[in-house]
Amino acid sequence: MDLSTGQTIRKDLRLNWIIYLMALPVIAYYLIFHYGPMYGLLIAFKDYSPAEGIWGSHWVGFKHFDSFFNGIYFWRLIRNTVLINVYDLIFGFPAGIILALLLNEIRKMMFKRFVQTISYLPHFISIVVVAGMMFDFLSRDGLINQLIGMFGIAPIDFLKESGWFRFIFVSSGIWQGVGWGSIIYLASIANIDPTLYEAAKIDGASRWRQIFHITIPGIMPTIVIMLILNMGNMLSVGSEKVLLLYNPLTYETADVISTYVYRKGILEASYSFTAAVGLFNSIISLILIVSANAISKRVSENKLW
Repeated sequence: MDLSTGQTIRKDLRLNWIIYLMALPVIAYYLIFHYGPMYGLLIAFKDYSPAEGIWGSHWVGFKHFDSFFNGIYFWRLIRNTVLINVYDLIFGFPAGIILALLLNEIRKMMFKRFVQTISYLPHFISIVVVAGMMFDFLSRDGLINQLIGMFGIAPIDFLKESGWFRFIFVSSGIWQGVGWGSIIYLASIANIDPTLYEAAKIDGASRWRQIFHITIPGIMPTIVIMLILNMGNMLSVGSEKVLLLYNPLTYETADVISTYVYRKGILEASYSFTAAVGLFNSIISLILIVSANAISKRVSENKLW
């Protein structure tokens, strides 16, 4: 570091010390809870024993990775995790964009705020409560079966039939997150220059043409950034809701990497094995997000970094 650079940094710290002071808790959080524990990844290459500690445990190399890759559940876990994320990407990701576009076209502000409030509320409902609602609605004597029974359809055990799990998981996630997910797109739409719409109206463009030729291109950078971030989660499915909704009858389609790690790591105390699985998951997620960013950078001007 040359002298001028050092002087610039000191000057910036002196002028903006309050801002840096406000950032300290966030920096401390990531250092303590995200970067500090990373040395624990060593147990993925050891037969970890709490009595011997991380450094005292014996090195086993890639033994746990081999056990996972050659395990009987490997392809089932990968398939279920990827399919749930693909379904969520196909149906859930566009949902927030579509809702934002629809809300932007509402001209009556009172009605718009009412719809926004209603769509935001599910985000603040606990996952435990959402799972309880699913059990109440989808049980054999629940609301859904009562409604389809009016049409002469026999009751269905939705939560006990593996074929229904992905639909239930993804659709409930869309219901809970679509309103909250639309906020960032509404903010992006608000930054579009209003004169573009005025010029389009003068040229005789309909509202549909304004959406396709002004609104969507205007929020495209935001869409690309959010898509890249979502690609990094292709092998990550939140274990909480899966654990609350699944059962041994639905393992065939419901068991994902995170729930398998929970069962092996917490219930069976296989700490080294689950650390290896978690490290594999993180590496694949990093590769996916870097690849998605590189592809976006190559085919367009939009990128995350």
